[in-house]
Amino acid sequence: MKKKDLIDIVMKEAGIEKKKQAELIVTTIFDTIVKTMSRGEEVAIPGFGTFRVAKRAARMGINPKTGEKIQIKASIKPKFRASKAFKEAVL
Repeated sequence: MKKKDLIDIVMKEAGIEKKKQAELIVTTIFDTIVKTMSRGEEVAIPGFGTFRVAKRAARMGINPKTGEKIQIKASIKPKFRASKAFKEAVL
């Protein structure tokens, strides 16, 4: 499913007549999740899951091609943890 498909579903399910309005709703939801996570906060949606920012410390690694030890920088990654209800609905 792509964003445009999601917009079409929002239009149909919410009874929205203009595609622009449904697109604004979907875009606002995504933008709000991204902005909240960029501040280091998590977004918990009951029955769906939790979006959070995971921090990984710097560490030593090995280059698989050369076998050389390398320093891997600390990083920040977005993570999603599905709720129990979400998992049960999918499985």
